[in-house]
Amino acid sequence: MTEWLVRHFVRMSEQTDDPAVRMRYGQFAGIVGIICNVMLCLGKGAIGLVSGSVSIVADAVNNLSDAASNIVSLLGFKLASRPADPEHPYGHGRYEYLAGLVVAALVLAIGINLAWSSVQKIIAPSPTEFSGALVAVLALSIAVKLWMAAFNRSIGRRINSDTLEATAVDSRNDVISTAAVLACACISRATGVDLDGWAGLAVGAFICWSGVGLLRDTVSPLLGQAPSPELVEHIHDKILSYPGVLGTHDLMVHDYGPGRQFASAHVEMAAEADPLESHDLIDNIEQDFKMEDGLIVTLHYDPIVTDDPEVRDMRHWISHAVEEIDPRITVHDLRCVPGPTHTNVIFDCVRPAGSALSADELRERVARLVQEHYPRTIAKITVDESYVSSQQ
Repeated sequence: MTEWLVRHFVRMSEQTDDPAVRMRYGQFAGIVGIICNVMLCLGKGAIGLVSGSVSIVADAVNNLSDAASNIVSLLGFKLASRPADPEHPYGHGRYEYLAGLVVAALVLAIGINLAWSSVQKIIAPSPTEFSGALVAVLALSIAVKLWMAAFNRSIGRRINSDTLEATAVDSRNDVISTAAVLACACISRATGVDLDGWAGLAVGAFICWSGVGLLRDTVSPLLGQAPSPELVEHIHDKILSYPGVLGTHDLMVHDYGPGRQFASAHVEMAAEADPLESHDLIDNIEQDFKMEDGLIVTLHYDPIVTDDPEVRDMRHWISHAVEEIDPRITVHDLRCVPGPTHTNVIFDCVRPAGSALSADELRERVARLVQEHYPRTIAKITVDESYVSSQQ
């Protein structure tokens, strides 16, 4: 059904990298959510008021909050699609992350409200009326929410949207909460034991737990989370696949919203090669990333001396020696400046994220390794920080 709806209501649906198409997907998902949640709220609200069930009324209010969340999501997609301007040269894509944050906050607020209402029902119990209409409405709600969870998950993965993924999780939570309410209503009917308040409390606690998780997931990209190891490996391997590239380092990735990522890296190439040819290759790599991956990449050319066997052997030895300290440590930009009494060995050393060694400790240990193996050298080391995580 999702595919049929997308084909008929989302124009140019296959071009998911287009910001305008992303906006149409988001708006369509928001409208579908608003319609479904308002209808469920009206149905459950009427049944809850007639039967006197606090858990069903709370479930109806939860659907109303879901409709509000859908409105927030719809607004977020609309704002995120705005083009870049002088004040926001990287676009407005982070509005989508902000919308996801608001949705997560609403989920948490509803969970707290539901738990509080349930505690009041436990303290001051009131009779709950059981009827066939109550069972029918709750069963229908479960079926609709199951479809909505699958619908939002499918759309969210198609356009890589954390907001719609959060909405899918919220719909899944609604299935669990409504199923719990229905089960307790049936048990209460069969045994005469009123579990309405306890069911509402359990559901409220579960929704709060999910809301905290959603808040954590949506705050992370706003704070500048590290790129995924898969993206890091893809960028690394793609750069190294070009003939003439000897190595790459200092990769940084900045996320300004879905489909709005920018990266920079250093590319090592032979210093003896024609600099115009090296520059042309770097331009081609940047253009290939833009055309094939939709990623804006800026590359810095690092010339590496390759025709000096002593420097080459020293670079090779140091690169392997530092792995004794930490296998994740890498070195780059090594060059030698000989003098009458000693040779300065100058290079950069990348300190891995989460390393137990401070920058000064790492510098001292690496310098000691180099000077023990090459007594007539003095190591001049710049410690760089790693801003990405790798699967290697």
